Amino acid sequence: MAQFIEKAGPWLRRRAENVIAGLFAVMFAAFLIQIVFRYVFNFPIGWTSELTIVCWIWLVLWGAAFVVTERDEIRFDLIYAAVGDRTRRIMAIVTGVSLIGLYLISLPAVVDYVTFMKVEKTAYMKIRFDHLYSIYVVFVVAVLARYIWLVVAVLRGKAPAAFDPTQASSGV
Repeated sequence: MAQFIEKAGPWLRRRAENVIAGLFAVMFAAFLIQIVFRYVFNFPIGWTSELTIVCWIWLVLWGAAFVVTERDEIRFDLIYAAVGDRTRRIMAIVTGVSLIGLYLISLPAVVDYVTFMKVEKTAYMKIRFDHLYSIYVVFVVAVLARYIWLVVAVLRGKAPAAFDPTQASSGV
């Protein structure tokens, strides 16, 4: 089973990155269509702006749920890098348990609100808001799974990696 997860994980990550690339492509195409219609044909269209916003919402939450790694997350590196493995473990457990608790507490309200939003639709494309914001429920569940996995790994003795300034990058 562990071997299957080791092989499936990178493949699934690449597919998640493919989804993001597709969303960027749709956003770019909608942006170009909007420019052409507005400035060439003098006929502004609204659905392109709406599509760009929808793609952006999905892109950000999909990326945060499935593409951004633990190493890519923002931390207080000055404090985190200055402490030893044991303290980093404690910090990871406190952070992980806190986030798990907060997301678990909020999950029923999130699901209720998203399902309630089926009564509203977007202005141009008539996308139901429950479909549009369902990505947030996916994001919450993915974050819960990530932090449960992290806390279990730390409790088994695996310390989070220390910050290595030689490996730091701008993220670009």
